[in-house]
Amino acid sequence: MKRAYRVRQAVNAVNLSTGLGLLLAATGTPGLRRIRRIPDGLLLAGGYRLPFPIAPAFTVGNVVLVRGDASRLESTSRSPGGSRLLRHEGRHATQYAWCLGPAMIPLYGVCAGVSMLLCGDWASYNPFERRAGLEDGGYERHPLRPYLRARRRGEN
Repeated sequence: MKRAYRVRQAVNAVNLSTGLGLLLAATGTPGLRRIRRIPDGLLLAGGYRLPFPIAPAFTVGNVVLVRGDASRLESTSRSPGGSRLLRHEGRHATQYAWCLGPAMIPLYGVCAGVSMLLCGDWASYNPFERRAGLEDGGYERHPLRPYLRARRRGEN
């Protein structure tokens, strides 16, 4: 494993975000046997069932939680380059390391709300999603709302 991933893994353990991710996996999935180690120091937990967040996959610390069966993602994680979605989620794990761990959750929520106000989509103008790669996460980039585009051009 690369040194940067070891550092990320250690920081996320110390800042308690990986522990929070494991707690979510324990409460939101039917049994810890669904948690698997995958490359780059990440843990993959399939079968997440809680209603929030609504995303099909999300990351807390170094834990990637997936709704439904994660075996497809697990198999692609071991191929050269891995899956785009897991690279995206790995970038979120790095964001947890540098955003004071669990403090990323409210920061992310504020950014998602601002993005929703700007364009009607919680990811398009969210800097956490943009830095993680919108396309890799399966998101389309939405334009600003029409009145904001007009205002940006100087129209009234």
